[in-house]
Amino acid sequence: MALLIKNLLFTFVVPGTVAVYVPLFIGRGHPRASGLALAGALVILALGSSIYAWCVWDFAVFGRGTPAPIDAPKRLVMRGLYRYTRNPMYLGVVTVILGWAAFFESGVLLLYAVAVFAGFQLTVVLYEEPHLLREFGREYENYRDRVGRWLPRERLGRGA
Repeated sequence: MALLIKNLLFTFVVPGTVAVYVPLFIGRGHPRASGLALAGALVILALGSSIYAWCVWDFAVFGRGTPAPIDAPKRLVMRGLYRYTRNPMYLGVVTVILGWAAFFESGVLLLYAVAVFAGFQLTVVLYEEPHLLREFGREYENYRDRVGRWLPRERLGRGA
């Protein structure tokens, strides 16, 4: 139960700020999408949120940790969406921001999504990958060689 609470707290504070609170602040006063555009925006928001939630679940249940660097998973998570990309959680967050950009029909939010993705790229390359290599050694090296940083290296149906 404590792990669930820690994951929820982290989610509300960090990804919540990046993917919800900031976009809502930026989007306030913008027109909202309607009709099919609204439906599309809601689908994108739901997809991004589902990706993020699935990743947090795998971190908690199989990694025995949280997305927070101070309470990271104790085991390398290579299942679920992590079989296809090493950073699906970040992709989920960016997808949520893209959903808000569509919802508010906002170019500023689109640029914000690009900036957030660039920040994630720097975080992954400069901190996370070296840390995971030190923490998990050969296991991470093999995983890194098999699974793409952002995009799948194999077709999804073949169990990458």
